[in-house]
Amino acid sequence: MPEPRDIRIRDRAITITDEMRRKILDEMPEIEWIEDETLRANVTDAWAAAVASAGLAAIGDMRPSGNYDSPALKTGTQADHIRSVARMSLKIAEEMDTLFADFRYDRDLMIAGALCHDIGKVWEFDPENVARWRADPRKTGFPSLRHPGYGIHICLSAGLPEAVAHMAAAHSGEGELLIRSLENTILRWADHTFWLVAEAGGMLDADRDWTPPKKVGSGQ
Repeated sequence: MPEPRDIRIRDRAITITDEMRRKILDEMPEIEWIEDETLRANVTDAWAAAVASAGLAAIGDMRPSGNYDSPALKTGTQADHIRSVARMSLKIAEEMDTLFADFRYDRDLMIAGALCHDIGKVWEFDPENVARWRADPRKTGFPSLRHPGYGIHICLSAGLPEAVAHMAAAHSGEGELLIRSLENTILRWADHTFWLVAEAGGMLDADRDWTPPKKVGSGQ
């Protein structure tokens, strides 16, 4: 593991430790599929910083849904969603690469971008943020930033490549306003497919009793 590292998320400096990295890798072992050592380390650190910045203990503490107010998975976690989308994205790229000699994609970038596409949900899904946005929607918006927008901030703050930040920023509706990269195009449809298939397969529950995650050190 790399040495401890400080990452600033908004106004908070977060020191990334080996224990924090281990927890992230336990939740998303696909990070180890990234061959480039620097990119692999930065994806791990970006998620460690994101989770800590929201006062969460794990990625799986977040509501397992596409948006903060959309139906949640009956079983599985937000980390499971992200892992599944990353796996599907890679399968799509590999299938195209196998059949078409002129198809070219960046495997490391495909994995890294897919694993970081929802990293901004630590902001949009924070129950305290949702409560204050709902109380006064005209003050800062409701939400003030969707997860694609906040994902840009986290990715760039952690030293991730522009192409990865682009995938976090434009995998969802925001991407309709620009031209998506090849890897982001694959990601966009893998992500969309996940939720459509989950709905068709009866995997979502609009009435699921979801308790907001405990804040680290809150004692609640």
